Amino acid sequence: MLKTHQIKIEPNAHMHKHIEDLFNYRRYCWNQALGLWNDLYDESIILGDKKLCPTGYTVRKLLIADKQDWQYELSSRVLQIATEQLDKAWKNYFNPKMPNHKRPKFKSKKNYKPTFTTDRAKIVDGRLLLDKPHAIDKSVWYGIKLREKPRFTGKLKLCTVVQKADGLYASLLFDTPQECHEPIKSGATGVDVNVRRFNHKDGVVDIYPKKLDKYYQRITHYQRMLARKRVDNPRNFRTIRYAKVKAKLRRDYQKVHDLQMDILQKFTTELVTNYGEIHIEDLDVHAMMMSKRMGKNLQRSMFGELATNLAYKCKWNNRKLVLVDRFYPSTQICSECGFCKTKDGYGGKQTLSGDSIHHQHQTYYCYNCGAVLDRDENAVKNIINYQG
Repeated sequence: MLKTHQIKIEPNAHMHKHIEDLFNYRRYCWNQALGLWNDLYDESIILGDKKLCPTGYTVRKLLIADKQDWQYELSSRVLQIATEQLDKAWKNYFNPKMPNHKRPKFKSKKNYKPTFTTDRAKIVDGRLLLDKPHAIDKSVWYGIKLREKPRFTGKLKLCTVVQKADGLYASLLFDTPQECHEPIKSGATGVDVNVRRFNHKDGVVDIYPKKLDKYYQRITHYQRMLARKRVDNPRNFRTIRYAKVKAKLRRDYQKVHDLQMDILQKFTTELVTNYGEIHIEDLDVHAMMMSKRMGKNLQRSMFGELATNLAYKCKWNNRKLVLVDRFYPSTQICSECGFCKTKDGYGGKQTLSGDSIHHQHQTYYCYNCGAVLDRDENAVKNIINYQG
């Protein structure tokens, strides 16, 4: 079973410089591979020969044959994995099941997420040891300190180093035989997702605490500062002050992400620990985010991250994850008697402002059995009772 643990790393000055070189080298390899890919594709179109269409193997072979002397001082695995990732990006772009996947583009030095991947890294004496090129002496190759001990054991398959606002992180992918199953639990629960909160059987989880409002106010302030600098000096706006404001903006975005992911991870772990069956709605998150009014709030509510986290945690711990059909009217059904509100029925449908008789958002009135229920609690019960 493949499991990933992301750990903050603290390299010394020499290894920090080498990691920065690998960031630039990965971008260089991607751009070289993409340019060569485009040339081979144009050639195959002009000559009308499909056998000349580029593949990841042919592009990688040509790049290796044309390596410069300075490239031998950097890891060869960065080049090979970059071409493999480019090959996968093209396949995803032409895959009809992935219509939202964009065409591969060249990486700009001014707007590039520093990262590289290698499959030859090792963990020796609690330190991360990157693959050493043959042109570098062993005496100047050092292990990298890890902030914490990896929580998984097994063979280290991949190591991806990425630079974030608060430092360097390494994502370690282990092939571990350990399957840490939680004890089998009976009972089922359901999760009704709402903007800023998740309602479930045991209560409500606030995914958007008030603390985030302070961060988003600062983010808005920094974005306006950057926009003003671009307008006032459009030819040379990337100054030292611009870089400082951009660093502050990235740092606040990182704090928001870490805070929300901490809440989400604890919530999903609690669900997997206490229940053997979990029901969630199979929402079309991408289509919902296209709304002009609700798009930003839906993005901040992390609907997609909830489904992703529950999917792999249920697989790890042998839990059953039930995806409720997105057209299932969980908000319209009465959980007491099964009555379903319809557009042409008495009172109309239950909307965000209630129905046509009782204009109350948070209350559900059943016109069959007379029950008065909380809107979200009623939806959670209906999600739990769903039979796929």
